[in-house]
Amino acid sequence: MIKTAQCVAIASGKGGTGKTTVTVNLAAVSESPITLLDCDVEEPNAHLFLKAQWEKIKRFTVPFPVFDPQKCDGCRTCQEACRFNAIAVFGTEPILFPELCHACGGCIRQCPTGAIREGTREIGSIRFATCEHISFVDGNLDIGEARSAPLIEEIRSLPTETEWILIDAPPGTSCPVIASVQDVDYVVLVTEPTPFGLHDLTLAVKMCRKMNLPCGVLLNRAGLGNTDMKAYCSREGIYLLGEIPFDRSIAEIYSRGDIPARVSPQYRSLFETLFMRIREEVRP
Repeated sequence: MIKTAQCVAIASGKGGTGKTTVTVNLAAVSESPITLLDCDVEEPNAHLFLKAQWEKIKRFTVPFPVFDPQKCDGCRTCQEACRFNAIAVFGTEPILFPELCHACGGCIRQCPTGAIREGTREIGSIRFATCEHISFVDGNLDIGEARSAPLIEEIRSLPTETEWILIDAPPGTSCPVIASVQDVDYVVLVTEPTPFGLHDLTLAVKMCRKMNLPCGVLLNRAGLGNTDMKAYCSREGIYLLGEIPFDRSIAEIYSRGDIPARVSPQYRSLFETLFMRIREEVRP
């Protein structure tokens, strides 16, 4: 991505809080061309609301070790070198568990007989589309694949010519989320006023602070639960960027596959204000 691009990740401590809804609405109200990266590669769904027509789909590969049984003497050096227990040697036959392999290359470097070379295997796809003023990219991890971080990192590394980049991050605080929010300029943490929402928000805030990432909170379904969320933000000195009301009309628009900011003047104004506040936080 270009160095002058401002990168904002929309994340949450738990699933179902409305990350994708917020991301596509922010992209929709942008007054200039913008890039949207759907990094929730295990279940991407932003394309459904953008009505994306794929212009390009490319397969994504990762390196992995390939064994030459003619050179292998069963010394088990590769097995001992693998921190992730991806290799087991039975007799003189090494067995690789691809879903555990982190492609670190340690086994190749340590093999004393040169019996291991680097190969590649496909784990997913990267898809590209242009949706009006939105340059859209998402990743789609193949079913059965366990490691999504390499695919996310590849999406994050793609060049863009827009001034702003929005990232729809996976839910939670695990490795895929870390890969999605690494080195962004700001993180919007979407949450809801429930005990589960508050619990998982505290984990997401700890993650951001550990990574030295500035963050703010967006309260979705405001009015549904209690006021503990606002008290927490006040106590922790976290900026409350705004609130999205608990409103049936949003659910109706969402269920039709539409974007509220495109069909409702009320919600267009709400997300324009939210984007303005985010820009002020990124560019104080």
